[in-house]
Amino acid sequence: MALVDQFYSTGNGRIANGVLVASYATFGVTGQQWYAGISAAVMLVLLWAWAAALLRRTGWRLPRGVPLFSAATVLALFCFASTNTYKTFFWPASSISHTFPPVLAVAATMPALLATSRRGKALAVLFACAVGAVLGTLSEETSVVALVLLTLALLLDRRLFPAGQLAFVRTWCAAAGAGILIGTAVLLTSPGSRNRRARHHADSMFTPESVFASLREYTQVLHTLMTTWQYVGAIAVGVLIGVLARRADGGVPRPDRRAPLLLVSGAAALLFSGYACTVIAYPAFGPSVATANRLWNDYLFPLLLLLVGAGGLLGNLAVRHYRRGAVPVAAAAAILCVCVTAVLAVSLHDLESDMRVRARAWDSQDRLLREQAAAGATVLPYKPLVVSSMLEPFGSDERPWPASCVARYYQVEKVTDGTEHRGRGVARAGPPRPGPQEAPRHRHRTDPLATDLKR
Repeated sequence: MALVDQFYSTGNGRIANGVLVASYATFGVTGQQWYAGISAAVMLVLLWAWAAALLRRTGWRLPRGVPLFSAATVLALFCFASTNTYKTFFWPASSISHTFPPVLAVAATMPALLATSRRGKALAVLFACAVGAVLGTLSEETSVVALVLLTLALLLDRRLFPAGQLAFVRTWCAAAGAGILIGTAVLLTSPGSRNRRARHHADSMFTPESVFASLREYTQVLHTLMTTWQYVGAIAVGVLIGVLARRADGGVPRPDRRAPLLLVSGAAALLFSGYACTVIAYPAFGPSVATANRLWNDYLFPLLLLLVGAGGLLGNLAVRHYRRGAVPVAAAAAILCVCVTAVLAVSLHDLESDMRVRARAWDSQDRLLREQAAAGATVLPYKPLVVSSMLEPFGSDERPWPASCVARYYQVEKVTDGTEHRGRGVARAGPPRPGPQEAPRHRHRTDPLATDLKR
C-alpha cells in the first residue's frame, strides 16, 4: 500500500502499476530476478487461452500443439526481437508498463469471444469495463491504442459484425472504452500525474514543434520496425495457421470477405495510435523516444497479431488454390518459425553472459557497500554497473531520484558516482574508526571482480 500511495501521490499516478510493482518488490532482489520468468509464463498462458477462444468462436480446428506453438512464437518475437531485450523483458519496471499491458488488453476480449448466453454477455461487459479501468491506471500508451481500436470497431461495426451481434458489440466496446476513460481520469487527476506533467513540461505536448518532432521520431521508429527481419516470423505463424486450419466438417475455411477491410483499417488505426503514443511520450523522452524501444510495445504487439492475420489469409489462399502444396508450405512456415526463434536464442545467449557478469559484480559491490554502511559511512561511492544501456542510478542531473533510492536502500545519506572517486575515502559520521577499506582487504583479494570494483 505504501508503494501504491507513492505512485499515486508523487510518482506518476499509475495505481495498477504500483500494485504490480509491489507484487515483485515485496520480495526484494528475488522478486526482481523471478519477475521475467513468471511474467513470461503468465503471458504465454493468456495468449494460448486467447487462441483457444478464437478457435472456439470461429469453429475452426488446428492440429494439437499448433495453438501453443503459435502463441509461444509470437510471444518470443514480441519479447526477444526487440532492439533492447533487457529493457523490454528483463527489466520489471518497463515490462509492467509496456510489455504486459498490451497482452492483458488482448486477453480481455476472451469473455466476449466465449459469451453465448445473456448472462455470459453481461459478465463480459462488466469484465471489459473492469479491465479497462485497470489499463487506464496501468499504461497510458496501451490505453490510447485500445481506445483507437475500440473506436474503429464502433465505426465499422456494421461491416465487420453480423447484425444479430451489433447490440452486444456496441455495448461491449462502450463498456471497455468507459472503463479506460475512468481509469485514465483517475490517473490524470492524481497528484503524481500532475507532478510528472509539470516535471516534463507536458503542456508542450501539442505545440507545433513537439508534434512535428514526434512525427520525425516516429518515422525512425517505423523504419526500425520494418527493418527488423525477425518479425517475418509472425507472418510465418499466420501462414502455418491458415494452411492447417479446418472447419468442423474437415473442409478448408473460406476466406472471409471482411478480412482485407479488417487488415487495412487495423493497420491504419495502429499506425495512428503509434504516432499518438509518440506524441504523448515525446515531452518526457525527447529525441530518445526513437530509441526507447520499450515505448513501442504498446502498439507493436497488436501489429504482430495483424501480421499473423495477414499470414493466415495468405496460408488459406495457398491451401485453397494449391491443395497439394499445403504440406510443403506448412513445413516451410514451421521451419521459418524455428529458425527465427533460434536466432533470438543466440542473441539471448550473448545477453545472458552480460547479465551474469553484471550480477557477480553487483553482488560484490553490494557486500562492500553494506560493510561500509555498517562501519558508519554516510556517503558511499557507487559504481554504476551498466547493462543494455541502463543509465541508473546516475542518468542525468534531471533525474536524481534513482541515486536517492540507492541511498535509502543502503540506509545512508547519499551515494556518489564511484567512477569519479578513484582512491578517495568515504565520508563518515563520528570519530575515525577502522575503515572497511583496510580491514576486509584480505577478504576481497581473491575476488577479482570485487578488486576491480574497488579500484
